[in-house]
Amino acid sequence: MLKKIVAIFYRRFIVAGVNSSKGLKDAFLKEEAFRVQVLLGLLLIPLACFVANSYLQLLLLLLVYFLVMIVELLNTCIEIVVDRISPEFHELSGRAKDIGSAAVALSMFVFVLVWGALIGVNLGFI
Repeated sequence: MLKKIVAIFYRRFIVAGVNSSKGLKDAFLKEEAFRVQVLLGLLLIPLACFVANSYLQLLLLLLVYFLVMIVELLNTCIEIVVDRISPEFHELSGRAKDIGSAAVALSMFVFVLVWGALIGVNLGFI
């Protein structure tokens, strides 16, 4: 029984991994905002190692970076589904896209707040 559960879990893990890698590839190839954020990550992730004074600070810096990435992916999903339903303008479609965009903006605000506070504290500005 345990073998069967492990086999099912492993199979689902592989399928989910394949689907996730397809999604990340698609987002990178077709979404400029996601590409920019990935490229910023190439700078920000190593920089986080220098900014952080502890593993907890490093974790916080990385978490808020990935939060922005996650919200951007979800916003992209909203835009794709809305466009799939109808390319014509509709008030509800516009609202859905605007609210998704607002979620991205708020996640970026949290990112700037956390990074700014930690840089300020660790460099003695705050």
